[in-house]
Amino acid sequence: ASEHSRFSSYNGGEMNGTSKMMDFLEEPLPGVGTYEDFNTIDWVREKSRDRDRHREITSRSKESTWALIHSVSDAFSGWLLMLFIGLLAGSLAGLIDISAHWMTDLKEGVCLAGFWFNHEHCCWKSNTTFTDRDKCPEWKSWSQLIIGHGEGAFAYILNYLMYVIWALLFSLLAVLLVKGFAPYACGSGIPEIKTILSGFIIRGYLGKWTLIIKTITLVLAVSSGLSLGKEGPLVHVACCCGNILCHLFTKYRKNEAKRREVLSAAAAAGVSVAFGAPIGGVLFSLEEVSYYFPLKTLWRSFFAALVAAFTLRSINPFGNSRLVLFYVEFHMPWHLLELVPFILLGIFGGLWGAFFIRSNIAWCRRRKTTKLGKYPVLEVFVVTAITAILAFPNEYTRMSTSELISELFNDCGILDSSKLCEYVNDFNSTKGDDLPDRAAGPGVYTAMWQLALALIMKVFITIFTFGMKVPSGLFIPSMAVGAIAGRLLGVAMEQLAFYHHDWVIFSGWCSQGADCITPGLYAMVGAAACLGGVTRMTVSLVVIMFELTGGLEYIVPLMAAAMTSKWMADAIGREGIYDAHIRLNGYPFLEAKEEFSHKTLAMDVMRPRRNDPPLTVITQDSMTVEDVETIINETTYSGYPVVVSRESQRLVGFVLRRDLIISIENARKKQDGIVSTSIIYFTDHSPPLPPSFPSMLKLRSILDLSPFTVTDQTPMEIVVDIFRKLGLRQCLVTHNGKLLGIITKKDVLKHIAQLANQDPDSILFN
Repeated sequence: ASEHSRFSSYNGGEMNGTSKMMDFLEEPLPGVGTYEDFNTIDWVREKSRDRDRHREITSRSKESTWALIHSVSDAFSGWLLMLFIGLLAGSLAGLIDISAHWMTDLKEGVCLAGFWFNHEHCCWKSNTTFTDRDKCPEWKSWSQLIIGHGEGAFAYILNYLMYVIWALLFSLLAVLLVKGFAPYACGSGIPEIKTILSGFIIRGYLGKWTLIIKTITLVLAVSSGLSLGKEGPLVHVACCCGNILCHLFTKYRKNEAKRREVLSAAAAAGVSVAFGAPIGGVLFSLEEVSYYFPLKTLWRSFFAALVAAFTLRSINPFGNSRLVLFYVEFHMPWHLLELVPFILLGIFGGLWGAFFIRSNIAWCRRRKTTKLGKYPVLEVFVVTAITAILAFPNEYTRMSTSELISELFNDCGILDSSKLCEYVNDFNSTKGDDLPDRAAGPGVYTAMWQLALALIMKVFITIFTFGMKVPSGLFIPSMAVGAIAGRLLGVAMEQLAFYHHDWVIFSGWCSQGADCITPGLYAMVGAAACLGGVTRMTVSLVVIMFELTGGLEYIVPLMAAAMTSKWMADAIGREGIYDAHIRLNGYPFLEAKEEFSHKTLAMDVMRPRRNDPPLTVITQDSMTVEDVETIINETTYSGYPVVVSRESQRLVGFVLRRDLIISIENARKKQDGIVSTSIIYFTDHSPPLPPSFPSMLKLRSILDLSPFTVTDQTPMEIVVDIFRKLGLRQCLVTHNGKLLGIITKKDVLKHIAQLANQDPDSILFN
C-alpha cells in the first residue's frame, strides 16, 4: 500500500487504471541536444531550435518594454559579434605581420638604433641615397657585428651560417610548441574548417590553446624561411577568434548551426586580413569554405572583413599588409594578342596545380603510412635545413616570399635599382618616370637565371613543406611559383617585341621603341594561374587578385588565366588541394559541387545489409532502463530508431545516443523510483501497469518525432541531394511505413567512394 501511495503521489495519481505521468525533462537538461566529438550536427534540429527561440522572443517583445529591449539586443548581437571578430582578427594579423617581418630580417642582421626594428624601419631615418636605401649604417649584418666587416669569403660564410641557424631555431621552436601544446595548430587549417562548417564536430580545433599556439608558431614558421605562407593559417586564426567570441552570446553558444554562420563570416575576415581583400574574402568564404551561407551572413561577413582590414591597417600602416598588398601601376594597357601568353600561363598554372596536388598527397600519404610520420620534429629540421642551405645563395629565395612577389609584380621605372630593371636605357625616348621597351642588360640576364633556379626550388620544396607539423599556408608559395614563371615569360615577350617588332604579331601595335609589353603584368597573371590551379578558385580568385594589386583594368587577363588554369587542372584531377586533404584525412565532408549520376537505390546503401544482424531499435513503451542501457553499451551508434514494437516495426521517431545517456543518468539521480526495471516510454500517455511496478521514465521530449525518411526505392541521386542540401546526419528507410534500415552520412560517403573505385574505409569518422 505504501509503495502504491508513493507511486501515485509522484505520478499524479491514477485515472481509470492509466497513470498520468509527469515528464521530468520539461526543463532541458545540461548536455541534452549537444554533440560528441567527431560527430555531425543535426542541421534541421538546430535550425528548428533557432526558429522556436526567435518566435518566443518576438512574442514576448509585445508584452513589456524589457522584453522589447531584449528582442532588439538579440537582433543586434550578430553585428556586435562581427565587430569583435574583425577587431580581434585584425589585431592578431597585425601582430603576426610585424613580428614576422622583424624575425625574418633577424636572420640577416640587427638594427643598432633599436633591435626591435626590422631592416626597412631601421633605415627610414638614414641619410643614405635612394639607391642605397637598404645599406644604412644603422643596420648591421651578423658578420659586421661579429668580425667587424661584411666583405670577403669568411664574412659570407658567417652570414650564411647565421641564416641557417636562425631558420632552424625558429622552425624547431614552432614544431615543438605545436607538438607539445596544440597539435591542431599545424597545417593550413582550411580543410578542417571546411569540414567543421559542413557540420562536423572537432573539439579543440577552434579553441583558445589552438589560437594562442597557432599565432605564435605562425610567426616562427614564416620567419624560418620555409616555403609557406601565413594567409591560409590566418583563416584558421580568424575562425578561432569567431568560435571563442561566440561564447559571449547565448544564441551562438548554444546553437551549432548559428555558430557556423559566425565561422563563415570569420573565414571571410581571415582572408581579408591575409590579402587586404574584404570583397574577395567574402567571396572566398562563399565559394570555397562555407556549407550554409544565408543572405544575412553575406552582409555580416563583409562587415567583419572590413573591420578586420581597417584594424590591420591601423596597427601596421607601413607594412606590406596594407589595404592593397601588392599595389601595381602599370604604364601601358594590355593588348588583345597578349591573351595567348596569358592563356599559356593558365595552362602552366593548371599543370603545376595538378602536379603539386598529386605529389603532395602522395608524400603526405607516405608520411602517414611509414615511420616518417612518427618523427615530425626531424622532418621539420631536415626540410628547414635543405630550404635554408639552398635559399641563401640566391637573393630571390633568400628574401621573404611576399617581398619576392612584390618585386616580380613591379613595373620598372627610372629610380628602380633592382637587377630586374637593369636595362640598356634609351633616355632620349623616356617619358616621365616610365621606360620604353629596351634591350636587357647584364642585370636582367643574371636575374633571369636566378629566377629560373628559384622556380625549380619553389616547385619542389613546397611539395614537402605543405602538411608538416607547423602552420603552413599555400597561397603565397603558389603565387610565387606563378609570378616567377610569369615574369620569365614577360621578359621573354618584352625582348622578343624589342628585337622583332616587325613581326606580324607585333607590327600592328608595337613599333620600335614603343612601350608595349609589361613583364610585371605577366607575373601577376601567372600568380593567379598557379593559385587557381592548386585551389580551383575562380570568381573569388579574380576579385582577390584585383584587390591585391588595385589593377581593375586587368580583370580580363586574370579571368582568362584563372579559367584556363581550372579547366586544365580539372582535366587531370577534379579535386583542389583542400578537398584532396579532406579525403586524405578521412573527414566526412560531402562535396556540394559534385554531381551524383549513378543509378542506385536507397536499399542498396542502407544498413543492415542482407547478411547483417537486424537493425538495432528501441520500442516506444516496452523496454526497461536496463534494456536500453544494454543496447547503448553493446553498440556505438550515434542514435536509434524508435518503433511501436519489434513485431510491427512501425516508425515512431529517432533518439540520439547522447541524449539517452544523459537523460537516464539524470533520472536515476533526481527521479524517485527509477531503477533498472523501470519502463521507458516515448508516448504521450503511459501504458497501464500494476501498482507494484516501479516508476516509469518518460522520455518523449528527447524524441525526434519527424526524422527524415525515404522509401527503399528512392534513387540515391535524390538521397545524396537531400543529405547535401539539408545537412542530414542520417535518414531512415521505410517500406509502406515499416522501418527497413538507416542511411548515415558516412554510408553515403562510403558509397560514393566505392563507385569512384576508392577505399571506402578511408572515411575514418562517424
